[in-house]
Amino acid sequence: MWRTLLGVVVGVLAMWLVVAGIEFASHAIYPPPPGLDPMRTADLEKILAASPLAALAMVVAAWVLGAFAGGWVAARIAKHRRVAAVLVALGVMAGVAGMIAMMPNHPRWMSVLGILLPIPAALIAARLAKPRDTHPPTAT
Repeated sequence: MWRTLLGVVVGVLAMWLVVAGIEFASHAIYPPPPGLDPMRTADLEKILAASPLAALAMVVAAWVLGAFAGGWVAARIAKHRRVAAVLVALGVMAGVAGMIAMMPNHPRWMSVLGILLPIPAALIAARLAKPRDTHPPTAT
């Protein structure tokens, strides 16, 4: 149980780093319009409305790749690999749901993909994550 919990915690950290990194890159490539601050909730709706499709797609990619990376890390550490990966994906989905609640004018496709894709991405990652070999081969 402790390895699974550790896997989830480290997986969530990895997920957060990936999401933050991609969103940082997105803001660098597609900066918000002058005078709008993404740290102000009131400006977020205006930034969202002015964002090009590619910038919005990068946000969805951040969510999916974050679930994948976090799920992979969690599965690599955890004893219950799929459970740990899905828990990380549920964290992504909770963040997506929070963003939708905070800014209900998200394009519908973003909301749908943000809710539907994290779990499959994390499960694929869990399948690809090879467990650590705790018993090295012995010479015969």
